Amino acid sequence: MVDALGVAVVGFGWMGRVHTQAYARVRHHYPHLPLRPELVAVAEEVPGRAEEAAERFGFASATRDWREVAADPRVHAVSITAPNFLHREIAVAMAGAGKHIWIEKPVGLTARDARAVADAVAGAGVQGSVGFNYRNAPAVEAARDLIAAGEIGAVTHVRIRLFSDYAAHPEGALTWRFERERGGSGVLGDLASHGADLARFLLGEIASLTADTAVFLPERARPTTATAGHSRAAGGEPGPVENEDYVSCLLRFASGARGVLEACRVSVGEQNNYGFEVHGTTGAVYWDFRRMNELGVSRGTAYQDQPVSTVHVGPGHGEFAAFQPGAANAMGYDDLKVVEAHRFLRSIAEGTPYGATLTDAVHSAAVLDAMTRSAELGAWVAPELPG
Repeated sequence: MVDALGVAVVGFGWMGRVHTQAYARVRHHYPHLPLRPELVAVAEEVPGRAEEAAERFGFASATRDWREVAADPRVHAVSITAPNFLHREIAVAMAGAGKHIWIEKPVGLTARDARAVADAVAGAGVQGSVGFNYRNAPAVEAARDLIAAGEIGAVTHVRIRLFSDYAAHPEGALTWRFERERGGSGVLGDLASHGADLARFLLGEIASLTADTAVFLPERARPTTATAGHSRAAGGEPGPVENEDYVSCLLRFASGARGVLEACRVSVGEQNNYGFEVHGTTGAVYWDFRRMNELGVSRGTAYQDQPVSTVHVGPGHGEFAAFQPGAANAMGYDDLKVVEAHRFLRSIAEGTPYGATLTDAVHSAAVLDAMTRSAELGAWVAPELPG
């Protein structure tokens, strides 16, 4: 027998839609999942947006006040896809109300925010999953297995890149993403949070780092109407960009490996250029999100002039078999969120965490905090997990 599980989405921008579609698709790909998510409620403060979402996707009710969701006994699990500054308050309240939470990174503005959410979830005895979707790519999971098996020898160094142009246009609106009070960090939270998670997922703990940040577009126009995504606002009142457009960071791992993490939101000519190259004493492994279902792999004993092979992931890698029957049939971005939804719902069904957890969010946030301190001090610092 399949049990119905009432779910809600708080914050209905693009990511809220992605979560909603993942709930709708999850049992198509995972038919043996013992829970059936039902779209009970959607909350969004922008007038009319929640009602539009309810009509389009079939939520039973719509509201502008997320507190109504917390008080709704029909809701058992909540996706939190609201702006960063609301993450802590909403998540702590939802956990306190006994709701399981699936929350987008960076889980607040600081590592202390992430820890507060983690503590609330643990204290309430509910499950918490975090939106580190890139680790869900079957090729990334295959790379992790390959590294762990020693197939490229001992890891020596890694380079992780996250370059995008979503904020490159000078007429991009001065939304909450560019404000310290509401967005917290800039590209650190948007993109480098994924990089920090991938670094730890692939290679283990980061012992210390040194970082540099920059703002390349210091002023933007304030929007005059409600915005979604990365809207334009030509002619609006100008205001300052308060957080970073760019970060570069040197990493030292507890294993002794070294790394470079670089992220930018204003890289003209780059669209979602995310990926990594991991080098070891006998080989290397390469991944590019834009060719999500491929791995470049070099292994053997030649050392010099050793070739690189392209591996097309297939049903034996990660969650690929839930989506495609054979290698080289492509999966896409939204599929990664379906994987995430499945792991969240499986965690609820079995009472055991699967996928990225709030512990992972705390570790990622601690790395981001360390990057901020390092950029301010001009020195090497160690990530500090909040007590």
